[in-house]
Amino acid sequence: MKYWFTADYHLGHANIIKYCNRPFKNLEHMNSEIIRRHNSRVKPNDTVFFLGDFCFKNSKNRVINIKAEHWIKQLNGNIIFIKGNHDNNSLKTIIEKIIIYYSAKYFCLVHNPEYVDIDVPINLVGHVHDKWKFKRIRKGFSFTDAINVGVDVWDFYPITINEILKEYSKWLKKLKS
Repeated sequence: MKYWFTADYHLGHANIIKYCNRPFKNLEHMNSEIIRRHNSRVKPNDTVFFLGDFCFKNSKNRVINIKAEHWIKQLNGNIIFIKGNHDNNSLKTIIEKIIIYYSAKYFCLVHNPEYVDIDVPINLVGHVHDKWKFKRIRKGFSFTDAINVGVDVWDFYPITINEILKEYSKWLKKLKS
């Protein structure tokens, strides 16, 4: 069993393609490709931490009546949902943020980087799409590092903690030089 991290699928959200310059022909192509890429990595018994903005209830100025369960049934893994700002639809998660201890490190998992936990050294976030992958966030004399696990910066695949830490280590080396 593996643990996976991801965010910002925006399934059913046509306008996200142009907002974030996603490389998909249309909504159907985006939905099917994100599901395919998810399932190519995640196995049925794996755990996925999904950090917000799973699916969308409106598309092209019309209400589409596709509930979150429709998408969940198509995805491998046991998904733990953390609420994003677009998760006011049929995805009924009550989790705003959680802290995990894995690979000898504490991580705070939260959708929006504005709500990082400054007392946790590494925060995994979504929400910012393709704006950045790593960011140092300072509050007063303290700081934390935020890592964007959104699909827009990980080639539309979920990622493991080892992949995150490998890229984070490279970023830290550049930051120190």
